[in-house]
Amino acid sequence: KIVYVVLESQYQSSMTAAAKRINAGSDNMAVECVGYLLEELRNEDAFEQFKKDMEDANVFVGSLIFVQELAEKVTEVVAPLRDQLDAVLVFPSMPEVMRLNKVGSFTMKNLGQSKSVVADFMKKKKQEDGSSFEEGMLKLLRTLPKVLKFLPSDKAADARTFMMSFQYWLGGSPENLESLLLMVGQDYVGPVKESMMGKEKVVMEEPVLLPDTAIWHPVAPDMVFENNEKYFQWYNNEHCPDAGIDPKTAPTVGIILQKSHINTKDDTHYVSLIAELESRGARVVPIYSGGLDFSGPVESYMYDASGKSIVDTVINLTGFALVGGPASQDHKKAAKVLKKLNVPYMCAVPLVFQSFEEWQASELGLHPIQVALQVSLPEIDGAIEPIIYAGREGATGRSVPLADRVNLLADRAMKWSNLRIKKNQDKKIAVTIFSFPPDKGNVGTAAYLDVFDSIKAVLKQLKKEGYDVGEAPDSKEDIMESVLNDPEARINSPELNVAYRMSTDEYYELTPYAKDLEENWGPAPGNLNSDGQNLVVYGKQFGNVFIGVQPSFGYEGDPMRLLFAKSASPHHGFAAYYTYLEKIFEADAVLHFGTHGSLEFLPGK
Repeated sequence: KIVYVVLESQYQSSMTAAAKRINAGSDNMAVECVGYLLEELRNEDAFEQFKKDMEDANVFVGSLIFVQELAEKVTEVVAPLRDQLDAVLVFPSMPEVMRLNKVGSFTMKNLGQSKSVVADFMKKKKQEDGSSFEEGMLKLLRTLPKVLKFLPSDKAADARTFMMSFQYWLGGSPENLESLLLMVGQDYVGPVKESMMGKEKVVMEEPVLLPDTAIWHPVAPDMVFENNEKYFQWYNNEHCPDAGIDPKTAPTVGIILQKSHINTKDDTHYVSLIAELESRGARVVPIYSGGLDFSGPVESYMYDASGKSIVDTVINLTGFALVGGPASQDHKKAAKVLKKLNVPYMCAVPLVFQSFEEWQASELGLHPIQVALQVSLPEIDGAIEPIIYAGREGATGRSVPLADRVNLLADRAMKWSNLRIKKNQDKKIAVTIFSFPPDKGNVGTAAYLDVFDSIKAVLKQLKKEGYDVGEAPDSKEDIMESVLNDPEARINSPELNVAYRMSTDEYYELTPYAKDLEENWGPAPGNLNSDGQNLVVYGKQFGNVFIGVQPSFGYEGDPMRLLFAKSASPHHGFAAYYTYLEKIFEADAVLHFGTHGSLEFLPGK
């Protein structure tokens, strides 16, 4: 019986598959696997169950346990049982958890203590390249095989088993994990050793390992490339023509991936985003790292030989901070690397601590721990747009792409990329102003902000930077006059300048969620922002700048209803305004001056 605690859910499906393979094919052993995600141990019930599971376990496996309070919980349970366990395998984790390691005579009892070789090695590494603990740990485990040659052979055999185990673990595929379980089972687990007496031992396959950092593409013949010159040679000359991408004009999106997903072949969510971006005509540079510091591969693979950045946008699909993942972030280092790159940096969110089904059913939405690790921390690096794009299947633990969100993410990345290429004179900007309460001549009000003076200042700056502001007036009164026609304008009066009349047919065709709004507002056009036949958009266009008046919420007479309603929604006129900005005016950016947000419309998420 194996109990494991891991940071990354993708090991769940690989471990399950490995156990199934052994149980179907081995005459000498059967395997029961019980797994926990590290963060689950915060839950009291899960922690109690973990204690129970450990009581009759043969082997404990832990990996990437770098959160102090959870490392303490694991140690509290495993330490007292260490002597009765047949083996304890702990891969890069906090020193107190690493000290639990036990494979025959091999231990790490002295890890992190002053006299140990390992501690000196770690200190030296830290000074050399500022690398974090787990990076040093990985480097150490890579150099260990050279040291093993000098150990007495019985000790070396156990140390070698630990090393092989780690390599199988890093390999991550069901085949690699099957070899790991068979090896530890036949050499260290009492009853299995007995049943194997006099029989021939299974000879393990060598671990199949990918380089620690590389460029990966799902359809590349070589699987990975260790420099971008070789990658682009294949990509531009062979892949782009087949995929209908023009490498000379295509925007390039850098994608940051977690190596363990590639190892465990749990990569469907990665493949689907790459496919969506390429189908939109973009080139991609998907890079990964085996550790939790992604700044190295960004520096290695996202620049050309002359040191010029080759990407227009970067998407981090790990959902974690750029340096240190969920464990020990180095925001200064991350910011320095990203500033140098100087492109939009999006950090998309895979659901880690909830299954896809749990998240969909939850009123709360994203798990609070995940909000902290995967929304707040990446934002300190400078990440934007935390779009949830993939979930875990409850039954298998595999990652599944959420199709509409993968589309959204690809669209956003393309928009950011194209915006970098677009000239200022071609960029379209929508300025949205507020009218609340309606009917009181309050168009363009905002707390502590002189709206029309501010718009004047922004228009002046835009003109200076080469944007097309047409014949925009240069006094605040004239801007106001052109938008309102009547400074005492009321929202339902004809005095507001009409920029566009949208027929109901056009509205239903262009607004994907129009039908959903009928529950609260009946069929369009309704009586808000409408002339009876059409939906009306108020505002005025100057060159490529549109100044529009945001429609009222429609709940103004009963604001409390809006706050407490589970299914409140914007009315058709409100939706038509934003449909106009996106699909008809085709704004590249929207600036809100003193307008309200739409948080109240969201059902808990």
